[in-house]
Amino acid sequence: MTSSIDPTPTDDDILDDAALDDDFESAAGETPVLPETTAALIAAIRWDDAGTSAEQVGLTGAELIAAFVKRLPNGPGVYRMFGKDEEVLYVGKARSLKKRVTSYTRLGGHTNRIARMIAKTRHMEFVTTRTETEALLLEANLIKRLRPRFNVLMRDDKSFPYIVVSGDHAAPAIMKHRGARSRKGQYFGPFASAGAVGRTINALQRAFLLRTCTDSVYESRTRPCLLHQIKRCSAPCTGEISIDDYAGLVGEASGFLSGKSSQIKQGMSRAMQEASDDLDFERAAIYRDRLAALSAIQSHQGINPQNTEEADVFAIHQEGGLTCIQVFFFRTGQNWGNRAYFPRADSSLEPQEVLGAFLSQFYDDKPAPRLILLPIEIEDQGLLGEALTIKSERRVRILVPARGEKKDLVDHAAANAREALGRQLAETSSQGRLLKGLAETFGLPHPPRRIEIYDNSHIMGTAAVGAMVVAGPQGFVKNQYRKFNIKGTDITPGDDFGMMREVMTRRFSRLKKEHAEGPQAAVDPDAGEVDAGADAADMPAWPDLVLVDGGKGQISAVRAILEDLGIADKVTTIGIAKGVDRDAGRERFIVEGRDSFSLPPRDPVLYFVQRLRDEAHRFAIGTHRAKRKKELVRNPLDEIAGIGTARKRALLHHFGTAKQVSRAALGDLLKVDGISEGVAKLVYDHFHERG
Repeated sequence: MTSSIDPTPTDDDILDDAALDDDFESAAGETPVLPETTAALIAAIRWDDAGTSAEQVGLTGAELIAAFVKRLPNGPGVYRMFGKDEEVLYVGKARSLKKRVTSYTRLGGHTNRIARMIAKTRHMEFVTTRTETEALLLEANLIKRLRPRFNVLMRDDKSFPYIVVSGDHAAPAIMKHRGARSRKGQYFGPFASAGAVGRTINALQRAFLLRTCTDSVYESRTRPCLLHQIKRCSAPCTGEISIDDYAGLVGEASGFLSGKSSQIKQGMSRAMQEASDDLDFERAAIYRDRLAALSAIQSHQGINPQNTEEADVFAIHQEGGLTCIQVFFFRTGQNWGNRAYFPRADSSLEPQEVLGAFLSQFYDDKPAPRLILLPIEIEDQGLLGEALTIKSERRVRILVPARGEKKDLVDHAAANAREALGRQLAETSSQGRLLKGLAETFGLPHPPRRIEIYDNSHIMGTAAVGAMVVAGPQGFVKNQYRKFNIKGTDITPGDDFGMMREVMTRRFSRLKKEHAEGPQAAVDPDAGEVDAGADAADMPAWPDLVLVDGGKGQISAVRAILEDLGIADKVTTIGIAKGVDRDAGRERFIVEGRDSFSLPPRDPVLYFVQRLRDEAHRFAIGTHRAKRKKELVRNPLDEIAGIGTARKRALLHHFGTAKQVSRAALGDLLKVDGISEGVAKLVYDHFHERG
């Protein structure tokens, strides 16, 4: 059965799509902005259309696919292949759905990957589109949402950071921005990393003296802050510079970020010379320092092309069963950083196949530049360029340069891809050996794919938190870290055993509820060895090993909880007790069924376990400090319903501190601008309990 595009989708269709959006939000917490045509396609998919007919009941693999082929049109569209338990195996597009899907019905001639995919297929669903371009856009979006096992999958799909110069304030601020562009202003980017943005903003502060504070802080200043004292801000908040002169600095900064760096530097150089000729050496020194700051920005950028204003440069390198794709961002003739990706792809796929699949996902929710440079021709290169042109509403060219500056840029990216993949291979190889050694040391049936490490942190029982960090074949998986605010009212302050019991109860009760099948169900016997470069989405939900920072008391509390939940036989738990004099290297390990023991001081497994334990400790301490800091700076006025930012600011300006507000009489509160009689009574009653 074919699910067609209906220009007027039903309410059920829209609701189903909204639910899918909730399940597959991006890592940055933002919903991708889609072109109108693609959004309409997705909204019109009948996600609940089973498409099952009598002849398909009980069929699997090639037989089931052949049954579907009878009803498919020759037009373009997208198909999805489902396995057991409605697992999405593959999402593909086709110029002719009938011809493409028919190719899966052949009994031979497939790669091992395709043959496994066909054999696992239990169901298929289809969406017809008007053009192949629409099919390409829809395919990329569905792959990113559904993450099918047999597709090439882009990893580390975080949104890129930008620099924004705000446009909704008389004195614009410069700041880092990530996410939807909801605020009015000028956006410059993308930058490859938050670190690159931070370095650039720091240098721009020294060069242009722009403020980085929030609007609320700006409005509340009565004297210049420390940034003005160290010559990082011109302090428009207190009138140290006029708004018109500050606007000139904003214009210079925007010009520099827009690619007019040479003109800006030449203007500063002339101003410095004029100040020197006038014997105004103090002003000349200011311009000298600003020029040095601009030079620092460009020195960090490395290679800067002369004739390539705006481009993304890609390179790909494959080795050892892994793939690295390196991308460099060039905007306004400046290098704004690079990032390495390690997509999940079958080792049998050719580089052009991997790169083509990666690019369509990469630009699914990102604006494309005017020029994309590639090292090799990819399948559907012209189609991808057409799709990106439609999305961007401007022409996007995809080129494979053969000579000149653009070829040099691609070669430079290729060298970086080789180096990045070499580092990744070394790290994953080392991680694999350590996991194997860990399994041998502690008697595990196989190298652990998911390790969870737990620790608590508090000061005399206050601001108590529990922390869980996760590690696997790819190292630490930070997006699966979890913190637990200790909520139990029956726990004595400082009771580490009680805190650990609460953490374990909450963690494994929820895990048991959401994944009742247990840890063994996470292993697919047909999937082969665990991918050392696997991303977090590929990790099993259940841990193979639980490490607890503590001795016999903590580990006994943990095991008691697991026994109460009926899962003690499903999870291996090991305690890490401090050694003699609490020295690192003398730790003792508590393993069920064995006497506690230590490892030789130079054992690599010991260092590995220490690193896992220390990461849990670092995360627990950091979480505790953040919670304690939040509690320390909490303003009593925040607890009063109906007191917003403006009224709180008015009260603090009038009385100086929240403590003075709490002591104020009702008549004094009425004297504050913007505070009505009702609000004054609300504040007064909050601080003065009535008998």
